[in-house]
Amino acid sequence: MASSMRQDETLSLSEDLTCAICCDLFQEPVMLGCMHHFCRSCITTYWRDLRGPAMCPQCRKEFPKKQFQTNYLVAGLVEKVRASSSAASVRNLQKQMKDGLDPRKEQLIAMIRKDEEEMNTLRKIGADLKERVCHDFQALHHFLQVEEVAMLDQLRRDQMELEHSLERHLEALHTAIREPEQRVGSLQMTTSTLPELHSRPHVPGLSVDGFKSKYIAPLQYTLWRKMLKNLKPGPLPVTFDEDTVHPSLQLSRDRTQVVEAEAMLPYKPNPKRFVQCVNVLGAQGFHTGRHYWEVGVGTKPKWDIGVALETVNRKARVKLCPNNGYWTLRLRNHTEYSAGTQPWTPLCVTSRLLRIGVFVDCEERTVSFYNADDMSLLYSFSNGPKGKAFPFFSTCLSEPGQRAQPIYLLHFPSMAV
Repeated sequence: MASSMRQDETLSLSEDLTCAICCDLFQEPVMLGCMHHFCRSCITTYWRDLRGPAMCPQCRKEFPKKQFQTNYLVAGLVEKVRASSSAASVRNLQKQMKDGLDPRKEQLIAMIRKDEEEMNTLRKIGADLKERVCHDFQALHHFLQVEEVAMLDQLRRDQMELEHSLERHLEALHTAIREPEQRVGSLQMTTSTLPELHSRPHVPGLSVDGFKSKYIAPLQYTLWRKMLKNLKPGPLPVTFDEDTVHPSLQLSRDRTQVVEAEAMLPYKPNPKRFVQCVNVLGAQGFHTGRHYWEVGVGTKPKWDIGVALETVNRKARVKLCPNNGYWTLRLRNHTEYSAGTQPWTPLCVTSRLLRIGVFVDCEERTVSFYNADDMSLLYSFSNGPKGKAFPFFSTCLSEPGQRAQPIYLLHFPSMAV
């Protein structure tokens, strides 16, 4: 309130100390005989241009001479008002700038805090991922080192055994040579003994080629098959669940292929069966751990693949999205790949996908899809299933005239080595 009153008083005084000619605060104020004040330069210029006797531009009083008197008191007041007005203007401008900048400053501070939090989160995730990668590779390195030591030890023992056998073989051959030589030397050889020499049993030879073949076999493939036993998670041997398959779909005997049937099949009634859409679940469910499986889709023009909660509605036709309990990847029109979000998320896929890898981490609640041919990531859901879930598949209905093509589950080779 006091500040406002001071500003009003300053404004009123400024009006009293304003030159009537230039309408600005006095510059070197002078007083005429009529007691009116003007700037020295303003009244001088006015009188110079004036024709006739000198007069006051404000009250029109004439003067015998062009005379004025410097008013030092008014000059001092003008300087005080000018200084006060300048300071007030500066303060007012500063306040306006502060009022305008404070909200923006708060926004920037909030953005900085958010970025710092994201940076800390990113660094934590990066450290966790680095630890996980190092741990996984350490396990692989350890496995390979153990296998290398074991194989080199086996190679050494096989070589020693073969060398000992060869030494015994050589000794037997030398003995076989010495015996007839000794007989000839003692003149005990007769023509009757010659057939006996020719009929001596041959000393069996040893297979060096067999020894070589054992260790030039496809070593990397052999180790890969051994390594499959140690994969965590190991490839999930998924099979289709006959209790859930739509009646328009036919399963292979081993339940690893599903294809549209030519006519509805008489499956037994089951509350778990899909009745509206041509869907089927995998028989293997999970609610903890990490799981990976691969699906072959060949050249099918459309399909849906992913994960579904155990609780999904199997009697209605619903959109395949997380809100309805589905996390899927889909293909339409041969080339249009998208993730099952709300709305769909189009994917940039440069070449046809023949095999799809599906990875589920129940603890992290992530569902990720990969091109199984090169393991490039296609899409990842970060809000994965919470509760028991199953592999999900939909062949989609073929267009009229199109040949029905199967979806098949890829199982890795036997683990036996």
